[in-house]
Formats: sequence, structure tokens, C-alpha cells
Amino acid sequence: MENKTDSQAQVLLPCKDLNEDIDFLINLGFKLINIFPDDNPKVAVIIGHGIHIRLDKNATCLPSTIYLLTDNPEQFDNEQTEFTAPNGTLFKVLPKSYQVVYPTTQHKFVVRQLQDKEPWIIGRAGMLYRDLIPDRLGGSIMASHIRIPQGGPVPDMVHYHTIGFQLIFCYSGWVKLVYEDQGPPFILEAGDCVTQPPEIRHRVLEASDNLEVIEIGVPAAHLTTIDHDMELPTKEYHPEREFQGQVFCHHKVKEAVWKPWRIKGFEFRDTGINTATKAVASVQIARPLNTNAKPQLISHDTDILFTFVMQGEMELAADGQKLQFLHKGDAYVVPPHLKHRISNFSNDLELLEVSLPGNFKTTMH
Repeated sequence: MENKTDSQAQVLLPCKDLNEDIDFLINLGFKLINIFPDDNPKVAVIIGHGIHIRLDKNATCLPSTIYLLTDNPEQFDNEQTEFTAPNGTLFKVLPKSYQVVYPTTQHKFVVRQLQDKEPWIIGRAGMLYRDLIPDRLGGSIMASHIRIPQGGPVPDMVHYHTIGFQLIFCYSGWVKLVYEDQGPPFILEAGDCVTQPPEIRHRVLEASDNLEVIEIGVPAAHLTTIDHDMELPTKEYHPEREFQGQVFCHHKVKEAVWKPWRIKGFEFRDTGINTATKAVASVQIARPLNTNAKPQLISHDTDILFTFVMQGEMELAADGQKLQFLHKGDAYVVPPHLKHRISNFSNDLELLEVSLPGNFKTTMH
């Protein structure tokens, strides 16, 4: 069989006047490499911008749309972004490098309950996704509850995300992962978490039955790129390496230290993510010291404060909002400066809290 890397692909476009289309494409930076037959040319092959175009006067297909990707749009006349060829093909000039866009957060009080029975959507690599913030606060954050019911090898590839912040928290079961420059593959167990700094190459290798993870991505819309060239694990081990200012963080529940939390009567374990991301985000797991703790009316001043109920049950009261009865698997977002209170919680209550940015102030009222 022919080596696929030696083959070539061409985009077929219709053509009425070969000379007009050739001149147009040459002005856009293409080069003519073939034209035939000599006595009455009907076909021309033009290359440029990473593609081969085959102009054919006998082609019966419709004109197409072709994106010209560049980070230097000034190379085109008057920095024009759209061109229409004589044959009707539309050429659009778009950025070559993907830019992360951070939408302004559309603050609102959000409660998402597991009992709502919203459908699980099949996502990348066959994983099941449940959206924990349906409107994603205007695109500023994505929070997903992900399940892999049947364990075993995961059909994943080495890839990376062009993103601002990403968290993988193992909620139940275990998953085997490998990351660029972070040593051999390892098991992420229930209660453990990792950050995936911007553009760090990684791969999901294997999962237990009934694996469940919570994934946070900021912003909600981000690009995932498959890296066909890198093999993991890498030979190098550089745990201190920065990826766009962030270092890889692997928090293990077995090594956790519990301290008094920002809410009296609770304790928390810090994941180290605030330090690893230079305060881009903070991730903490909190639990009550006892059920006799007096409920407190509080507010905060961070941009996004997301909480997932890992265990137990509780009531959540917020000014101007209906009283919420929350259980394991539920999630909520409290916007900045909204007075709220956690009460009537069970002794086994455990909360996963993610704040962006990582440093913020809590006010007792």
C-alpha cells in the first residue's frame, strides 16, 4: 500500500474563465504549478497557503468557501478580509493562531440538581457529560460532571487545550493519566485532582468502572488540539516547568492537611492550585466540624464561586431566591456580594469549591 504521507489532496473548484481565476489566485499569494492541455487549457493546479486547488472548466460542483489563516492580515490588499473569485469561490481571511477570549461574566444565582434528570451527552472519547452550569455564565466558565460507566482503556489521544484554567477532580473511581514533563503515568484516585495548565500535552489512558470526574474549564469555549507527534510520557521530568505562567498541580487526598475554613464551624483541605496558578483559581474541599455549627449569613467578592455537593445534604438560602434543598451531585453558583447561608447540613456534607480568581474576601453579615 502507498505510504499515505506521500499522497496529495486537491480541492476541486469549478471554473468558467481559467485565466481570470488564475490571475485572481496569484494575487492572493497562490502559485500556478500545472496547466493542461497546452492547446486549449481546461485544468490548472494552483498551490499556496497550505492547499492545492484544482480549477476545472468541466467541473460540475458548486463554488466553495476557503479560509485563509494568517496572523499577518496586512499581506492582503487594504487588510481586506473577504474576496470572491470570478468562479464564485469565497475566500475569508481569519486568524491563524487561536486566541483565548474571556467573556465578561454574566453573574446570576444558579442551582443545578442531579434529580433534574437532564440528559447525559456523549462527548469526546465516548465520555458522558452533564452540564453543571447550563448557561455557562455568558461563556465565562464550563463545569461538567463526566462519567465513564464501563472501565478499561480509554480511546484518547495525546492532546492539549488552549485555555485559561482547567481542573480535573476525581469524584469517584479512578483514572490513569499521563502529562508532558510530569513523569510516568499515574492513578488519579477519588478525592484527588489535577490542573491542566494551558497547552500541556496529556492523555487519558485507562479508567475504572463508574468513573466520575468534575471538570472545570475557563473560558467555556476553548480549543482542543490533537498532537500526533508527541509521545507520552516524555523522557524529561520538569515538575517546575511553567505553561503560560502555571505549573502542573497534582493534589492527593491521602496527603491532605485540614485547616479551619473561611466559614466558621467548617474545615477545608487546600489543593495547592491557588499557588500553582498564581491565584488564577483556588480549589478547596470543605466539610463541617459538627452539625451544631451556627449558620452564618455571608457574601464574597470573587468573580466566580462554583460549588459541587460531593456528599451529604444541606439547605442554601440566598437573598431574593427560593430556599434550595441540595443533595449529593448538586451544584450551585453564588454571584459576588449576594448574601447567602448554608444551614441544616448533614454531618457527612462535603463541598468542592472553585473560585476565580483564587484570592477573595468573605464578609460575615
